[in-house]
Amino acid sequence: MADGDTELEARLVEQEEFEPSEEFVAQANVSDPAVYDEFEENWPECWEGAAEMLDWDEEYDEVLDDSNPPFYKWFTGGKLNVSYNCVDRHVENGDKNRVAIKWEGEHGETRTYTYQDLYREVNEFAAALRDLGVEEDDVVTLYMPMIPELPIAMLACARIGAPHSVVFGGFSADALATRMNSADSRFLVTCDGYYRRGDPLDHLDKANEGLDGVDHGVDATVVVDRLGDDGFGHDLKGNQHDWDDLLDEHAGERIDPVERDAEDMLFLMYTSGTTGQPKGVKHTTGGYLAYAAWTSHAVLDIEKEDTYWCSADIGWITGHSYIVYGPLALGTTTVMYEGTPDFPDRDRLWDIIEKYAVDIFYTAPTAIRAFMKWGSRFPEQHDLSSLRLLGTVGEPINPRAWKWYYKHIGNEDCPVVDTWWQTETGGMMITTLPGIKKMKPGSAGPPLPGIDARIVDTKGKRVDAGRAGYLTVNKPWPGMLRTLYKNDERFIQEYWQEYSDTDSDDPDDWVYFPEDGAKIDGDDYITILGRVDDVINVSGHRLGTMEIESAIVGVEGVAEAAVVGGNHEVKGEAVYAYVITEEGQDEDDEMRKRIIEGVEDAIGPIARPEMVVFTPELPKTRSGKIMRRLLEEIANGEELGDTTTLRNPEIVESIQRQVESE
Repeated sequence: MADGDTELEARLVEQEEFEPSEEFVAQANVSDPAVYDEFEENWPECWEGAAEMLDWDEEYDEVLDDSNPPFYKWFTGGKLNVSYNCVDRHVENGDKNRVAIKWEGEHGETRTYTYQDLYREVNEFAAALRDLGVEEDDVVTLYMPMIPELPIAMLACARIGAPHSVVFGGFSADALATRMNSADSRFLVTCDGYYRRGDPLDHLDKANEGLDGVDHGVDATVVVDRLGDDGFGHDLKGNQHDWDDLLDEHAGERIDPVERDAEDMLFLMYTSGTTGQPKGVKHTTGGYLAYAAWTSHAVLDIEKEDTYWCSADIGWITGHSYIVYGPLALGTTTVMYEGTPDFPDRDRLWDIIEKYAVDIFYTAPTAIRAFMKWGSRFPEQHDLSSLRLLGTVGEPINPRAWKWYYKHIGNEDCPVVDTWWQTETGGMMITTLPGIKKMKPGSAGPPLPGIDARIVDTKGKRVDAGRAGYLTVNKPWPGMLRTLYKNDERFIQEYWQEYSDTDSDDPDDWVYFPEDGAKIDGDDYITILGRVDDVINVSGHRLGTMEIESAIVGVEGVAEAAVVGGNHEVKGEAVYAYVITEEGQDEDDEMRKRIIEGVEDAIGPIARPEMVVFTPELPKTRSGKIMRRLLEEIANGEELGDTTTLRNPEIVESIQRQVESE
C-alpha cells in the first residue's frame, strides 16, 4: 500500500455538475432512483435480475454461497453455456439477420457478421477445435489482433467448455511463452500478421518465437491468413493449421453447446503484478456473464437495436466484457476496428461513427487527450448526431478532457459515464447510471447498485466527505474474479490481506482492496486518484514495475534499474527508467537504445520507456528499499518530499539535475 501509515491528502475543489437530458432519461434502460435502495435492501438476491437476463440450462439453487470467503460462488447449481447465450438464442428468437459484428480493417475493408453468420462460423470452428484434440477444460491461448476471428474463437472455446486465454497482440514472444507456460496451454490460435499505420506486421514470426519458449510443447496451432498477398511467406509447420482450411473441412457442422456449471472457468486474463510474474485472473461462467450483461444494459444503456462501439482491444478485459460478452449477450451490434485512431487521418474514428451511425461510444481517456491535442476540427468534419451515450474506461479522466469530450463529441447532449473497474472485477463498479445520476467531470461517480465501495484510512475506518483514502469493496459481486490461476495463496495476499481478518469465516470480515487511492464528496461520488502499488498505468494498461525492471536488468551492461510512472499528456502515465550500469559500460545513446529494445522485446512496445536516466545510485532507505516516490516526483518535475530517511540523500538532487538537463 502506501509507505508507512501515511494518509492520502485530499485536494478537493468544487466540481461542475451536468444533468442528463429529459429525452435521454425517458428512454433509459434504468431511470428509477429507487434501484439503489432496492439493491441495498434485497442484497444479494438483487442480483437475480442480472441472472434473469441469461438463458439457463438448469436453474441455480442459490444466488450467493459465501460459506468460504473469499472464495465466493455465484448462482451455484446453475448450468448454462456462454456461446449459446451470445449467439444461438438470438437466432432462435428471430434475430438471425440482425448484425452481430461490424468489422473495419485499417485499410477500409469491411466484414459484417449477422447472428446467423456468427452461429455458423462459431460452430464450424468449435468442431475444428474438437478435431484438433481440444477437450473440455483445456486452456486455449488466443494471440491475435483486432480481427473477427478473435471473438469467433472465444465463442467457439466457450461452446465446447474450453477456457480461453487471450494474449494482447502487441505483447512480445516472451510474454506469450510466459502466459502459455503459466496456463499449461497446449493450443494456440494466432494469425500471420496485421496492419498498423498502413504497414503489414509479421505476427506469426513472433508467435513462432514464443512457441519455442513453451516448456510443455504445443499440440496444435491455428493460423488466420489476415495479410493475403501482403504476407511474409511463412510455411506452416506440421502441427500448424490454416483457419480457412479448417472451416472448409468442417463446413456446416453443428456442435451442441456444452452445459457448464456457473462456477466453471470461462477464461483466464493475465494482468501485471508487482512480483514481475503476471497474474492469471480466473473468471467464471455464470456470474461473469450476468454481470457483463447487466452493466452493459444499465450503464451503457445498450438496446439490441443499437450500433455500439467500444474502441478497446479485446486483448484487455475491457474488450472481453464490453466488445464481446456483454453486448453479444444483449443481442446488439458491436463494432470492431483493426487500426489506430489517426490512420490514414486523425478523423478516422469520427468517420467510423458517422459511417455506421454509432449510438454508443466507449473509449479511453488517453485517446480523448490525443483527440484534444489534434483539435476539434476533426470531429467537426463529421455528423456525430447518431450518438446517444459516451463512456470512458481505463484510467481517471481529468475534468478538462471530460468537458471536451462532452462538448465536441457529444454536442453537450450525450451523458458521459466515467467507469472505474479492473481486470479483477470483471465489469464496471463505480460510475453514474446515466438515466438517473448527474455527472461530475473528473469523478467516476457513486458505486453501482449492489456494490458496497468505501473510502477508508490505513486502519480501515471510513473517511469523512471531502477526504481521501483507500478504495475498498466490502461485499462480493457476481463479476468478481474467483482466484488467481493455481495460486489461491497469492489471491488472498494480493486482494484481501490489507483490510480483512483472514482468520475469520465470517464474510463480513473480508474486504477486497483494489490498491487504488480515492477521495469522496458529500454526494458519495468517488474520484479515483490512482494506484498505490508499483504498477504503472500506460494508456489505461497496467504494467508491473518489477516486470519492466527485470527486462532492463536483462540487458547486458545494466546492473540495476528502477521504473516509475510519470505524467504524460497523451498516455496519462509513461515509463521513466532510472538505470545503473555496470562498471566500464558507456552510458550513451546506443546503450539507451539497447535498453528500450530490451523492454520492447521482453514485454512489448506498450512498455517502451519515455526516458532512460543513467545514475550511479538509486535513492534508497537505510533498509535498502528504493524510494520510487522521489523518482516519480523527479519525473513529474514536482517539489521533492522528505529525503531524511534516505541513506544517500545527495543522489536525489543529482538525479534531478540530470533529468532537468535532458
